[in-house]
Amino acid sequence: MFERFSEGARQVVTLARLEAERMGHPYVGTEDLLLGVLGRRPDPAAAVLVDAGLDQEAARRAVLRLLGGPGGEVDGQALAAIGIDLAAVREAVEANFGAGALDPAPGPSTNRRRGAIRFTDRAKKTLTLALQAAVGRGSRRLEAGDLLLGLLREGGGLAVRVVRDAGLDPAEVERDVEVALG
Repeated sequence: MFERFSEGARQVVTLARLEAERMGHPYVGTEDLLLGVLGRRPDPAAAVLVDAGLDQEAARRAVLRLLGGPGGEVDGQALAAIGIDLAAVREAVEANFGAGALDPAPGPSTNRRRGAIRFTDRAKKTLTLALQAAVGRGSRRLEAGDLLLGLLREGGGLAVRVVRDAGLDPAEVERDVEVALG
């Protein structure tokens, strides 16, 4: 299937894999694909989201908040409940060991070889819907915008929840992406 991907769509998938690795996930989910789309700022699909108020950093924070991953609010709230101020701990650690000392190490986990990260079922469905979107436009190449259309049309993944939580209407975003793709 990837042979039909444009260079921009391939970059989205590469960025999605990097996002998954960054968060320590052994999979690529719809949220990672969304972050991959947003990582291609010059792309018209990314521009639709950014112009509507959802950039990559805001989306990443939303994903972390929803998943309770590194930097998520869930950990801080749990620690606060037992009297530990996570911000104060982070400040003390960074003062002694440098900025970002508590951040997860970049790159793939030690028990996985590069490229071995699997796609979730929803992410696979997104890729299928993206291919259908490209074919529906009469294109032989799948673009980054088609991946965003696939995410929106899949409708049940974390990516759509991030879009909705940002105050955006997925149907309206879908129409704007279709216009941007021509």
